[in-house]
Amino acid sequence: MSGAADFRHMTDIVVLRQAVHGLPIEDYAAAIRQALPDREVALARTPAEERDLVGRAAVATGLDFDEDLLDAAGDLRLFACLYAGVDHLPLDTLHEGDVAVTTASGVHAPNVAEHVVGAIVAFSRAFPTAWRQQERREWRHVQSRELAGSTVTVVGLGAIGQGTVEALSGFDVHTIGVRRSPEQGGPADEVLGTDRLHDALAQTDYLVLACPLSEETEGLVGPAELATLPTDAVIVNVARGEVVDTDALVTALQHEDIRGAQLDVTDPEPLPEDHPLWGLDNVFVTPHSAGFTPAYYERRAAILAENLRQVAETGRYENLRNQV
Repeated sequence: MSGAADFRHMTDIVVLRQAVHGLPIEDYAAAIRQALPDREVALARTPAEERDLVGRAAVATGLDFDEDLLDAAGDLRLFACLYAGVDHLPLDTLHEGDVAVTTASGVHAPNVAEHVVGAIVAFSRAFPTAWRQQERREWRHVQSRELAGSTVTVVGLGAIGQGTVEALSGFDVHTIGVRRSPEQGGPADEVLGTDRLHDALAQTDYLVLACPLSEETEGLVGPAELATLPTDAVIVNVARGEVVDTDALVTALQHEDIRGAQLDVTDPEPLPEDHPLWGLDNVFVTPHSAGFTPAYYERRAAILAENLRQVAETGRYENLRNQV
């Protein structure tokens, strides 16, 4: 692949065929055209069209970009991934081919934050218990709690973690942010390093997991961490299922070592029909849906437009927003 493509070739943007969250991929192409009306945007609907258009484009955007597709690329300079995470991409090969990679980080922040706040409020006000009683047409008092005065720990202070802390600002809670580099700070009342995770867990009422999956975070919450959590604690996982040791979590929930869990992600995923998590009254499972928003494509197109305007000004695919 040539590394000397003229940045003006960016007028050719190819949208790959895979959709996200069940939203028509045509809507994404339309959002890009609206954000960049002076650019030529082509939508590839078949594998053959993807290979052909990638061979003639400076920019590609979509969910995945494998090495076979990269072999078909000509002067490709940017792949704008529709996911916030890029662990599924051949990053080394893309970088060797002088292809910049950006993510959808920040696109999910408002809706995932709303999901997290909703889960916390649901457990605080015992909505899952009341819902089960309603299904049985059972009028019986439900004991709930007040969220005010609680401590919410958010592990991961990226766009989603920060959005969650900001969304909680009106609930009179104390927030603790946990991140690998605490010197970067954040909107939480306290920001601790991951080396002080247990210090945070020991005072946590609601533990929100919003960190990316990596070698460091895989199994981050295991038997030792679950033992440190107070027995009244609730876990809300909108990160990845593998961040939590599932077997240890099931044991803690079964023995009521913690109060409950709201799991938007699981390990394994999808959750098998016979998995014990389905049968636990103190677990609320959602099917990896926290990231859904009807504004997904519009927000992603805005990031792409911002980056391409920067490229037009500088002639360089460097220091772009969300660049990996």
